[in-house]
Amino acid sequence: MAEWLLLRLPRTPAEPASWLVADARGAPTGPAQSGPLPLAAPRMAGRRVCVLVPGADVLLAQPEVPLRAGGKWQQLVPYALEEHLAEDIAELHFATAKRAGDSPRVPVAVVTRTLLDEWLSTLRAGGIDPDAVYCDSELLPENPGQAVALLEEDTVCVRAPGASPVTLPADALAEALQIAQGAGSATPGGARGLILYTGAAEWQRHSAQVEASRPRFDGIKVQLLTGGPLALFAQQLPAGSAINLLQGAYAPTASRAIGFRAWRVAAILLACLIGLHVVGKAAELQLLRKREHQVDESIRAAFHSALPGEVSAQDARRRMEQRLVATRGAGGGLLPALQALAQARGSAPGTSVQALSFHSGALDMKLTAPDAASLDRLSQSLRGNGWQADLTSGTNAAAGYVGNIQLRASGT
Repeated sequence: MAEWLLLRLPRTPAEPASWLVADARGAPTGPAQSGPLPLAAPRMAGRRVCVLVPGADVLLAQPEVPLRAGGKWQQLVPYALEEHLAEDIAELHFATAKRAGDSPRVPVAVVTRTLLDEWLSTLRAGGIDPDAVYCDSELLPENPGQAVALLEEDTVCVRAPGASPVTLPADALAEALQIAQGAGSATPGGARGLILYTGAAEWQRHSAQVEASRPRFDGIKVQLLTGGPLALFAQQLPAGSAINLLQGAYAPTASRAIGFRAWRVAAILLACLIGLHVVGKAAELQLLRKREHQVDESIRAAFHSALPGEVSAQDARRRMEQRLVATRGAGGGLLPALQALAQARGSAPGTSVQALSFHSGALDMKLTAPDAASLDRLSQSLRGNGWQADLTSGTNAAAGYVGNIQLRASGT
């Protein structure tokens, strides 16, 4: 899979953008960099481009939408949130993710169309063509047993287990810690643990307030991010759980073009494969026809050899079968003799055939048996089935007893 270019837009136009290259597993391949967007554009080649926008500008929610809405549930999302929004829903862009199983809740990201247009214009001006635009708070790790928070510059983002991330000003750290603690679920030792990611400067400013809230949690683990949060965000990219804002009218045309080109290449390869298949089948058919001709010649040769008096080889198989049936009916022939031998071997376990010779209606067999009595039982069994079986010679050997038996039909 391709690497990622993770690019984060600044909160204000005066600030530089920052970016990081990560491998397919989300592990950084180098340190994070910052500067004007055109400096990041050359990093796009051969990589999936993911742009992060400020979480404070995107509303994340999980409204309930009736399951019976079927395929129209996406159309109902704006109306499910309408009473919680200050702006007119016509001025907002709603991006959704798939439901989790049979849950009626739908993950939604809401942003004003004006702001999204500004972000995309800024990216285009810098030569950046994104495959996905995520709210940065959505790439905050999710922990099923602990709350996770990111304290960065003048904002704090908190994610409680099973809930959408919430971004607040750093001045509202107390409220953020209350969200992390979880209302209505407190225990004597605190509702849950807290993992706090922060920079050194932010920790120095807010450590006293965080430490003061420690009794309300079942432990607080602080992790300092010396290189910023981009490496932390990159680790969440392979999961693909964040909501891509590039949906509907904002779906990237470049991606569709790339997809079309990819399908076109696939179609060309499929056509080539079908062509090779047809050519191969034609060559195989020609080879089979050649072999069929060889088999016909072989059948004719075998027919004239077996039935020298016959002129025409037409319907050779049926005529050969008729001759064999007539031969079997006469009681002689190699095949009946072999069938009789196969039936009689059960009377002499351990007997094996070393050599066979058929001539003048008699089958001469060289057999190996555990002892002479075994060959004698075999001969008696053959005679009991109506055959003339004579033990012509025999001698002891290292493998047992080797003897010769001549088998012919009775009366011949």
